[in-house]
Amino acid sequence: MFNYPIRVLASALGMLVLPQPVSNNPVVVNQASAKEKTVVLDYYYNNEWKKDKEGKDYRWHYTWEDTTFGGYSELGNIFKKEGAKIASLDQKPTAANLKNASVYIIVDPDTAKETANPNYMDAEAAKAIADWVKKGGVLVMLTNDTGNCELEKFNILSEKFGIHFNEDSHNRVKNDIFEQGAVMTPEGHEIFGSAKKLYVKEYSSLKVSSPAKTVLKSGENDLMAVAKYGKGTVFALGDPWIYNEYVGGKKMPADFVNYQAAEEFAKWLLKQAK
Repeated sequence: MFNYPIRVLASALGMLVLPQPVSNNPVVVNQASAKEKTVVLDYYYNNEWKKDKEGKDYRWHYTWEDTTFGGYSELGNIFKKEGAKIASLDQKPTAANLKNASVYIIVDPDTAKETANPNYMDAEAAKAIADWVKKGGVLVMLTNDTGNCELEKFNILSEKFGIHFNEDSHNRVKNDIFEQGAVMTPEGHEIFGSAKKLYVKEYSSLKVSSPAKTVLKSGENDLMAVAKYGKGTVFALGDPWIYNEYVGGKKMPADFVNYQAAEEFAKWLLKQAK
C-alpha cells in the first residue's frame, strides 16, 4: 500500500503534478532514460467521477491516482521508474498548458453516458495539439471500441496525423477466455523489441494513411499506428490497454506479458520526446 505525502504543485498553466507514491521498496530510477521529462495524462476528455462511501465525488477510471483495476497507477509507476515525472491536465489543451509536456496521453474520450457534461474534441484543440506535436511533442491516443468512448469527434484530432478510428469492436472476449484477446508482436519490433504475447481486447481498429504507418496488426486489422509529424511523434491504439487490470499480473495468464510491453512502450515514448 502506498502512502501519499502532500506534494502537489499546480502551475498557472493548469498542469497538475501529482503526489508521488512512497513505498517500502523504492523503485530504482533510470535517470538517463527520461532526463526530467514530463508525461501528462489528460483529465479533460476523460473526466469520470464516482461517489465514495461518504457521498463525496472523486475522479476515477484511467487516472494516475486510481489503484483499482481501471486505473493507470501501475503505468505511472513505470514512467517514474524510467525517471520521468507524471502530471495531469484537466483543462482544454492549449499551446500554453502543453508547453512543458514531453508526452501527452489522451485515453477513452467521454460519451454522455460516462459523464454529465463531456468535453468533445474540436478543431481549436486539435490544432493546438498538432502544433505542439510539430514542435517535438509526443502524443498518445488510447481510445476504446465503439460504444465505450467518443470517436466521431475525436477523429478531428487523429486524422491530422493520417489515423482514423473505425468505430468498431474487435477481440471481444467472453468471460476469461484470454486467448480471444491475444496479439503477437514480431521479433525485433520497433517498440516492443523481442516477440511478445499481448492482451488487447475490444478495440477499435484503425484506418491508416500518410504520414502514419501501421506498426502492429491483429489479424487483418490495423491495431497500432505511429506517425512522425514535424519534430514530434504520434502513437494510436483503439483501446486503453495497459491499465492496472492487465499489467498488475494478478489476473493475466503468465504467457501474456503486458507489463513488460508497457515497460518497453514507456521507454520508447520517452526516447521519442525531445
